Amino acid sequence: MGIHCYPDGVLNPKGHKYISGLEMEPMPKFTYRVGGVIFTKEIMFCIESDRLLIKYTLEDAHSPTVIRLQPFLAFRNIHALTKANPNADTHAEPVENGIKIRMYPGYSTLFLQCSKKIQYTHVPHWNYNIEYVEEKERGYDYQEDVFVPGYFELPMSKGESVVFTAGLNEIDGSKLKQIYSSETKKRIPRDNYKNCLINSGLQFFVTRNNKVEIIAGYPWFGRWGRDTFIALPGLTLAINDPEKCKAIIDNMIAELKGGLLPNVGCGQNSAYNSVDAPLWFFWALQQYAIYTGTQSMIWKEYGEKMKLILNAYRNGCEYNIKMQDNGLIYAGIEGKALTWMDAIVDGKPVTPRIGLAVEINALWYNAVKFAIEVAKLAGDQDFAKEWDEIACKIPAAFKGTFWNKDKGYLCDYVNGDYKDWSVRPNQLLAASLPYSPVSEQIRELILEITERELLTRRGIRTLSPKSPDYKGIYKGGIHERDAAYHQGIAWPWLLGHYAEAYLKIHPNYGLPHIKQLYESFEPVMMEHGIGTISELYDGDPPYLPGGAPSQAWSVAELLRIDYLIEKYSSVK
Repeated sequence: MGIHCYPDGVLNPKGHKYISGLEMEPMPKFTYRVGGVIFTKEIMFCIESDRLLIKYTLEDAHSPTVIRLQPFLAFRNIHALTKANPNADTHAEPVENGIKIRMYPGYSTLFLQCSKKIQYTHVPHWNYNIEYVEEKERGYDYQEDVFVPGYFELPMSKGESVVFTAGLNEIDGSKLKQIYSSETKKRIPRDNYKNCLINSGLQFFVTRNNKVEIIAGYPWFGRWGRDTFIALPGLTLAINDPEKCKAIIDNMIAELKGGLLPNVGCGQNSAYNSVDAPLWFFWALQQYAIYTGTQSMIWKEYGEKMKLILNAYRNGCEYNIKMQDNGLIYAGIEGKALTWMDAIVDGKPVTPRIGLAVEINALWYNAVKFAIEVAKLAGDQDFAKEWDEIACKIPAAFKGTFWNKDKGYLCDYVNGDYKDWSVRPNQLLAASLPYSPVSEQIRELILEITERELLTRRGIRTLSPKSPDYKGIYKGGIHERDAAYHQGIAWPWLLGHYAEAYLKIHPNYGLPHIKQLYESFEPVMMEHGIGTISELYDGDPPYLPGGAPSQAWSVAELLRIDYLIEKYSSVK
């Protein structure tokens, strides 16, 4: 009932021939029919532990039935493939209702167990040249050798269910059915559009080393600092879970180093190459304070960290990040991409935005003003006075640097005498953030050019189609895809800031437009990742999905749009 692809399109075994049904609620459930045997398989991951559960049920059979399970093991990082090698430890040791195995030193031990007594036969061998179609199409290494330690066998009677598990710690097999049932009840049923978003949103939370984190996207992203803070309000506050919001803020801010927060990785493996992650921290904390009404308490708990970041930016820190005399933030060095437009091809950023980036300075102004606000509420007048002098300079400097009355929009970045007038969505943040450095009139004009050149029904384009550098289709190998990543491809997460900016300007008659945008995503629930929203979409019609089939900030910002719709509807 399995299926693997080998070179020249050879499929073996051909388990797909026996699939007679697929259900998605409450868990993915495959039904197989083989002669007189009807057999189902359900799969789920545990929410708060590193454990996979597979439930097998013999629905019908006309004779005694035995099932055989063969685990295919790789023991590798998600971004690499493995090959047969003599260094693998092919031994397996017995544990309750199963075995444990660790192929290489330094890896966790894998426990394979069943809910009932199961017979294991050790027949170690390598299965060569399994091919991954998606990796092949994306231009990655796509052939892998995987290790099969042996096989499990157990007899089953008609109507019987067993639960098989792969986990990083040994478990009491008799509790597996109870755990499966308990995990099932934790799921939000995907019986409507919003519930699909909530269900998907909950899947991005993982617990590691007793700390809750947000995975940026499935199946290949890990934790990203920038993505965490952008997604956090939508994934928590929009569904009324401020406690989780605060817990993740606290976990992330504990990794502050030299005024910067991790872009990717954690601990000693962290990379701090993000100019905006600390500024998005201010925004996420601001959203939390507004939602909980705790502005007066924020400075007492987070004031020292906030001051550390602001002072680091003002005085200068890694990656040539430093405040200029006019209050604006300059950032960047050759060969590095510090903003969210971070695609790199052949060692060079596709969008090398060294200098004064428009969204970085909008985020900076919002961070400074928010810090002043909560410092004043806490009675820290010395800080407020010191930074008020800086904050007062920023709007004029921002307008003088980025605005052009004749063009009617903000330039994307400035480096010395060079100004990049590419029409990009980064200027949206100057219109959406709680503290904006530009007037309402300029914010209206930002919205106008966004609607005219960037807005699609699946997201905001990263570059106007009028640009000669525009690439509206996301396809091909890694070089082709990365070259298009921020050069016209539409991103759903940007719709959250478009919606917020739009409703601020048009709080009443803007609601139908934003509702239509939000509701237009309901059909995509069955398009790419079932019950979720993709990382990106083509900038050209028919706006096909691409990238990761389930992305945290895509789901989060749609949930936040729904929250904004409810907020503005109640005011109306």
